Amino acid sequence: ALARAFRYQRMLDGGTYASITELAAAEKLDRGYLGSLMKLTLLAPDIVEAVLNGRHPERIGLPVLLDPLPVAWDAQRAAINSAE
Repeated sequence: ALARAFRYQRMLDGGTYASITELAAAEKLDRGYLGSLMKLTLLAPDIVEAVLNGRHPERIGLPVLLDPLPVAWDAQRAAINSAE
């Protein structure tokens, strides 16, 4: 999910698609789900790295990461640690 989110972000940044709505249609995804997935690109770099390297606690899966998280990285870490 993280890799897809960053791929989708590159597609938007690179101009392949003009909007999330256009991208969702092309990828045959629900726009709301795609929007939620795109929020993963706002995670702190160390959280992303831990997930990709399999060093995150087992309880911290996609449902936790898709829950609304703070934008500030320190607050994200605190929220994720409290979910453990």
